[in-house]
Amino acid sequence: MTNRWYLLLLLILIIAIAGWLYLHPAGDTAGKTLFLCPMHPTYIVPRMGDCPICGMRLVPADNKKNTTPEAAPGAQYQCPFHPMYTAEKPGECEICGTELEAKGVPGMVTLDLTAREQSLAGVQTVEARVEKLHHTVRTVGIVVADETKVAHIHTKVAGWVEKLYVNFTGQMVAKDEPLLTLYAPELLVAERQYLQALSLPRQPGNDDMLQAARERLELLDVPAVFLQELERTRTAKRAITFLSPASGFVTTKQVFEGQQVEPGFEMFTITDISQVWIEADFYEFEASLLKLDQEATLVSPYNPAVRLRGRVSYIYPYLNPVSRTLKVRFRFANEELRLKLGMYVDVTLDLNAVEGVVVPDSAVLDSGVRKVVFIAGGNQFEPRQVQTGLRSNGRVQILSGLKGSERVVAKGNFLLDSESRLRAALGEMK
Repeated sequence: MTNRWYLLLLLILIIAIAGWLYLHPAGDTAGKTLFLCPMHPTYIVPRMGDCPICGMRLVPADNKKNTTPEAAPGAQYQCPFHPMYTAEKPGECEICGTELEAKGVPGMVTLDLTAREQSLAGVQTVEARVEKLHHTVRTVGIVVADETKVAHIHTKVAGWVEKLYVNFTGQMVAKDEPLLTLYAPELLVAERQYLQALSLPRQPGNDDMLQAARERLELLDVPAVFLQELERTRTAKRAITFLSPASGFVTTKQVFEGQQVEPGFEMFTITDISQVWIEADFYEFEASLLKLDQEATLVSPYNPAVRLRGRVSYIYPYLNPVSRTLKVRFRFANEELRLKLGMYVDVTLDLNAVEGVVVPDSAVLDSGVRKVVFIAGGNQFEPRQVQTGLRSNGRVQILSGLKGSERVVAKGNFLLDSESRLRAALGEMK
């Protein structure tokens, strides 16, 4: 009985020594080929085999690379196979030679989900592609008058309105069409001075007096046809009929028959809408893409037949402090007068196309502080911070943090985001 116990103890001792020698090989390993686990680089043995921790096949490792470097302070890059190996600059992992990648998102961890868990979460992935992104912007604009085609008609003398030829707001008038007849004592005196200068003999001094009297009437907006009639009849007229300086619609009328007017009083405003402005707002991030003379298309939501082409005529130098938008002015021809002042229209502007990595807009989780996508690799989903560029038609350009052909989660990423943050928080508590 005693011999059996001795034999059993001896057998246990032999197995323990063999196991210790297997895990801790004796002798100098310099010059010998070592093998390590890609997922657990602290396990290093001098023979090929499988990792007893995770079962992964061991890979060769140089003797110079058989130690695990410490994380560099402020490191921003790490090895995808050896997360404990970090560096401050891009490069290669000293353990396995793999190119370093940007470190994970703080407060989030990589998830390992089974196919059933992915199905329950509704996870759908798409491939990030390198392609051209045509940035088409559609916004709502409002029709306003072209300020260069608005005529404000004021009086330059005191007088009384004896007759009105324009009787209501909105009336269409043509250039040189009569507006009103005005009696003004100052004008009557100027007429008589002009007639007196006309009656003088033609001499250098008299010619200067005649020219001065005529210029005074012209500066008071007396029509040229009235001056011709005055020269023909040589009779002063009690009242003078004033003509419209431009064609358009009467948008303001502040005078009536018999009214007394003073110098500077605005009697009419005449607006020509054969050419109009469209004012529209754009987001702040689109400001750098807007250029003068860019072509735009106008469509009326009330009449699909109205489709006009115009151009950017002015970009305002400031933002709206409330909506954080930039106002842009377009110039459109309106010869058929189908656009009315104050009407809302849809304006489409084709901006320059850019080429880069493009993913669906739904793949990017934007918290306002950072933008994150989930990279799909088999059953693992890695959160990664990215920088975005243009957005158009439900797609977004990725400026950094993502390569073409990588797969990203386009649906179900909100659940992955919550799960990743929860696991990271639980890990910190542990």
